[in-house]
Amino acid sequence: MTTRINACVSGKLAVKFLVGILSLSAPAVVRADVVVDWTVIAGNTAGGVNGGARNMAVVSLAMFEAVNAITGDYEPYLGTVSAPDGASPDAAAVAAAYRVLRTYVTAPATVAALDAARAASLAAIPAGQAKDDGIAVGEAAAAAVMTLAASDGSSPAAFFEPLPPATGAWQATPSCPVSAATGLRVGISYQVANMRPLAIPSPRAFRPEPPPAADSYRYYMAQREVMTVGGVASTERPADRTDVARFYNGIGNTFGVRLIAPQLALARGDGLAQNARNFALIAMAVNDAFIASFEAKYHYGLWRPETAIRAGGDDDNGWTAGDTSFMPLITTPCFPSYPSNHASGSSASLEMMRRLYGEAGHDLTLENPALPGVVLHYGALHQILADVSDARVYGGIHFRFDQDAGERLGREVATFVEKAYLRPVHP
Repeated sequence: MTTRINACVSGKLAVKFLVGILSLSAPAVVRADVVVDWTVIAGNTAGGVNGGARNMAVVSLAMFEAVNAITGDYEPYLGTVSAPDGASPDAAAVAAAYRVLRTYVTAPATVAALDAARAASLAAIPAGQAKDDGIAVGEAAAAAVMTLAASDGSSPAAFFEPLPPATGAWQATPSCPVSAATGLRVGISYQVANMRPLAIPSPRAFRPEPPPAADSYRYYMAQREVMTVGGVASTERPADRTDVARFYNGIGNTFGVRLIAPQLALARGDGLAQNARNFALIAMAVNDAFIASFEAKYHYGLWRPETAIRAGGDDDNGWTAGDTSFMPLITTPCFPSYPSNHASGSSASLEMMRRLYGEAGHDLTLENPALPGVVLHYGALHQILADVSDARVYGGIHFRFDQDAGERLGREVATFVEKAYLRPVHP
């Protein structure tokens, strides 16, 4: 069995949240409160790669706005939802999360599972006026947040046609979709670059500095690293880095809020209102980091290692060598390389969690059913970010400077969001 040990286990009880699709009608792995339960449910129904960050943010904000309308512990996000005295915050959280998911998810089997999960959650709350009022508050919060999100520019999907081939310019790779209009392979998620963020004033305000010039020594060093360790046929990549590359490629970009935050919250014993607020902050930061990352990606339009390495013998850099047969370990995503989305979103998530829960002293376990036998243990949050960055380089789809820029972007976004939003009414 392959096991990756990143840090010594602290002795605290490790709470395991599996990455695979959970049975939504079954109890959560560890029952704490309905915010934790429904965050896990949301992550496994609307938290996948495509639109996952946005959907998770809407679910999390709806739960927060519903709970906070009743408890009043924090500054609201919208402040348009009112609640009668005595309304149940648990019922409000369940109703808010369910209504968002039920609106966004339409697959019949998933809808049936969501209905069963709602019934199970509400059955644990005593019947009465408090429960009825809580459900009404949750429905109102979900409607308010979804109304805001409806005009955020996340749809319809838009595509980017690559510019003519040139050194450093992004070109579509073989896995990219073909435009019906032109017959050319195109970049995806182009609309995300122009989405309205939830918290940051403008994605351009967080745009990183330009990537290294293609004729620079720094670029050469980064290109050589990916060519050496990132190819599917590489003999220089350690086995544990192969595991990490495959693990984080399949874990989804919202793994922080749906897999790590619940473990941290349960280990500390946080309450319903605190969990609702913390999870919303994490989800907002991840959403806005992805928007800023996509804005920068399509602004700079840097080619992917797959294209760069194949052109390495003719790229205006006197140091680089090329490999026309290079294939990355994992499939190259269909949009430009710089900065890394996974680094941006993961860094935003982990920086926010560092601010909320502390950097170290944790006992975190991650498993991925797609990779049985690979178990990742972490005692500190920076260890997770290091693995995420390695995963993209050793996976052959990013340069190291893509990761570095994404990490900085994510930290800056999280810092802004934490300071500006959902602050305690009584610090």
